[in-house]
Amino acid sequence: MRVTADDVRALLASDEPGARLVLHEGRLRVLGERDLRSPDHAGAVEVAERDELRKELPDEATPGDYERVAAGLDVTLSNQGG
Repeated sequence: MRVTADDVRALLASDEPGARLVLHEGRLRVLGERDLRSPDHAGAVEVAERDELRKELPDEATPGDYERVAAGLDVTLSNQGG
């Protein structure tokens, strides 16, 4: 599974409280805190948390910024075995 710039954008665009990008059942998804605690998403692996990710990007993020962050998340996910 590869984290893309679109995944990063989807996470940042989410208005769900406590939004996180997770790997669940072989797919990357953006889930809010409540959904993440649901038994339906048991075993989901957290990849990134929206508020922390915002700190990594400049206010005027470029497409290259999103690609850079996605590549870093992809490495992190690979190191976790995802």
